[in-house]
Amino acid sequence: VSTQSTGILIQERSCCWRRTVREPMIHFVILLSRQGKTRLHKWYSSYTGKEKTRILRELGNMVISRPARQCNFLEWKELKIVYKRYASLFFIVGIDRTDNELITLETIHQFVEVLDRYFGNVCELDIIFNFHKAYFILDELLLAGEMSETSKKRILHIVSQQDVLTENPNDTKVEL
Repeated sequence: VSTQSTGILIQERSCCWRRTVREPMIHFVILLSRQGKTRLHKWYSSYTGKEKTRILRELGNMVISRPARQCNFLEWKELKIVYKRYASLFFIVGIDRTDNELITLETIHQFVEVLDRYFGNVCELDIIFNFHKAYFILDELLLAGEMSETSKKRILHIVSQQDVLTENPNDTKVEL
């Protein structure tokens, strides 16, 4: 028996039921400055606070210290790390070892392009002072660690509609 809408797979064995929760493709997204300061992080798998801090510290040190000419893929523990540097920010994504690195690089690039179009040549200060918008854009792009929307125009349209709602909270009708 499979319920794909909830992401829970239930398999019947000879004498018992086993419940397996499907892991997300992307486990986390982290934006780091060149100095190692975390600018944004989104977790799609459950980690404790200590684990999150450890992951941020270890990956920050590994990615920042790597020479620019080395490849953008790392194998780290049970995950594969895909990262890309744009200007002064490192975009770091943790995926399963079996997932495609090039698709993940395209996802990072898609996120950067949407940020760039929204902010108009995005920089680190845009992320710092408008982090809630960056999170909203990321939430429109990724849902539960999977790509949910591929259209940049659609994402920008939804974000602009959300801007209209925040500027005019009394307006209840917004055209999508």
